[in-house]
Amino acid sequence: MPIDFEFTEEQQMFRDTIRDFGENEITPLVEEAETNEKFPVEIFPKLGEMGFLGISMPEEYGGVGLDKVTECIFAEEMGRINAGIAMCINAHTSLSMVPIEKFGNDAQKEKYLIPGIEGKIIGALGLTEPDAGSDARAIRATAVKKDDKYVINGTKTWITNGTMCDYVIVAAYTDKTKKGTGISLFIIDSDAPGFTEKNKIHKLGHRSADTAELVFENCEVPEENLLVGEGGFNGAMATLLGARITHAAKSVGLSQAAFEFALNYSKEREAFGRAISKFQAISFKLAEMAVKIETARLLVYKAAWLYSTDKNALKEASMAKLYAAEVVQEVCTEAVQVLGGYGYGVEFPVERYYRDAKLASITEGTSEIQHVVIARELGI
Repeated sequence: MPIDFEFTEEQQMFRDTIRDFGENEITPLVEEAETNEKFPVEIFPKLGEMGFLGISMPEEYGGVGLDKVTECIFAEEMGRINAGIAMCINAHTSLSMVPIEKFGNDAQKEKYLIPGIEGKIIGALGLTEPDAGSDARAIRATAVKKDDKYVINGTKTWITNGTMCDYVIVAAYTDKTKKGTGISLFIIDSDAPGFTEKNKIHKLGHRSADTAELVFENCEVPEENLLVGEGGFNGAMATLLGARITHAAKSVGLSQAAFEFALNYSKEREAFGRAISKFQAISFKLAEMAVKIETARLLVYKAAWLYSTDKNALKEASMAKLYAAEVVQEVCTEAVQVLGGYGYGVEFPVERYYRDAKLASITEGTSEIQHVVIARELGI
């Protein structure tokens, strides 16, 4: 059976549409968003209208019903435009809506999934805490049942879309005696009583991404907002495997942006009477960058294909995420080097690419955790 590495005609048209939308609707907003450290929320309804927020969501809820490969095409193109903006979109589609689509009841899907796909509301996932990152079982947030409500107490941090979300899916212990299995997931509206603080976090990179610390003090949540009860937490987290793949695709997009800028600059910048791209020291850098980006891209789309065909993609997703994170940091570092002093200044976007690249090895499971997953899948 032949192996086809080409996108379908429909997927190629989809890529062209995304690229056109990104360059016309998002690119003009990037500089202001980065300077003000504020995500341009006005693009969400536009993304929804174009169907970009429901690419892999079921058609019955207003989604497009396509596969993970197509969703990764979108994530890659968004990463190429701006990493911070891409991150907020990914957090909404892959982290906040997927658990509702997989585990929500009809009422929850009606209230959150449909308008989420339309871009009328924005979601977030509240898992990480000040003392619990890679080890999700170490969270301290609690949810106590009182009559027909749950009372939630705890703090979540590094939450993408935190200050601008309309709802957040929060992990909290309903039974502290059962480590891991005693965790439940709740859908909490941003105006819920006791949802007291949404403190913005200022960052090295991804400055256009909304990132916040969320505080819940005796936050009252209706019983019907329980999304996943005890014992279902690990299964729910497993559904977020797809987010790891789209994050890797975003890293590939950022790598591509840095490479393209460095390549074009090297063809125009002259030294000693000729374009610097003609010097072996520069041409070999660019060749190596191109090889690594293409390798990362192949890993991403293989993982996406496995995921789309319901095959085990755990190892490949971690490989794609790990390698794409390494590549984006290497490529962005080399892009700065190609530009020299101009790469270090703010006149060109390469210094932003460099700052944005670092997060790839930290978020959505650190590179260290990806090594653990891969080794475990190898049986060691």
